Amino acid sequence: MTEETSFIGIDEVEQPDQFRVAKDLFAGTVGGIAQVLVGQPFDTTKVRLQSDVTGRYNGPIDVVKKLIKEEGPRAFYKGTLTPLIGVGACVSIQFAVNEYMKRSVFGEVSQLSSKQFYLSGMAAGVANSVLASPIEHIRSRLQTQISGNLGPLDMIKNIYQRAGFRGLMKGFLPTAIREGHGMGIYFLTFEALVQRDMIKNKVERKEIPGWKLCMYGGASGYSMWLTAYPVDFVKSRLQTDSLENPEYKSIRDVIKKVYKTQGIKGFFKGFAPTILRAAPANAATFCAFEMTLRALN
Repeated sequence: MTEETSFIGIDEVEQPDQFRVAKDLFAGTVGGIAQVLVGQPFDTTKVRLQSDVTGRYNGPIDVVKKLIKEEGPRAFYKGTLTPLIGVGACVSIQFAVNEYMKRSVFGEVSQLSSKQFYLSGMAAGVANSVLASPIEHIRSRLQTQISGNLGPLDMIKNIYQRAGFRGLMKGFLPTAIREGHGMGIYFLTFEALVQRDMIKNKVERKEIPGWKLCMYGGASGYSMWLTAYPVDFVKSRLQTDSLENPEYKSIRDVIKKVYKTQGIKGFFKGFAPTILRAAPANAATFCAFEMTLRALN
């Protein structure tokens, strides 16, 4: 799609709704909770692979086997409380900012271009990264605990005592890059598919069935991770690195060392569980968001 390609952005010009932002935030929270509940086992497997610098795991199946054998099935939901609260808040910000950009910044127009959809999503991602970075840092360290059993609050205290506020925000820059570009592609893909459906079948947005929203959400997840995964890998390496004696000094250092020892394929370690997660987790996210909005309106 080129920047000149345009789609119908909003069904009709809507009357002002004083509760619009609150509705978007609430619907986004519901979408975020759905995303965590569906995607957490895949995410735990991904993070274990991304943070594995010793060769402990041979692949995603090996992670699954060892987690079940050594830590039990509940290990797949290690650190779930943090993302359940945090990702709910993150997704609510993503959707609220994206909706605000579409409705207000671009003038409540009847048509939005592909560039405007991308910029709306990018703004949502960058805004969200401030919250997403520390949440994902804490979540990653909880997920990579093998013998420890720290809870979210204990982990926050532990990181802060060892490295202060900068420690909590470790990995912020790659998170912002991933979120900015990733959310731009994410929302652009979903909106393009929704608007295509509306035009082709001559229906309003609210008439699109849930199963189609799930399909479009899954496709959006694929498009995001296919373009943003290497940045997420770098982020995970930084966030699971030692706080006192880090192996990596910067984003550039991660890229240099991983490429030297593993080549390009090194940046796609853990990709399989991520792409398997993309469809169900993001299908649940978008479907929950859209259906919640319909119930509120």
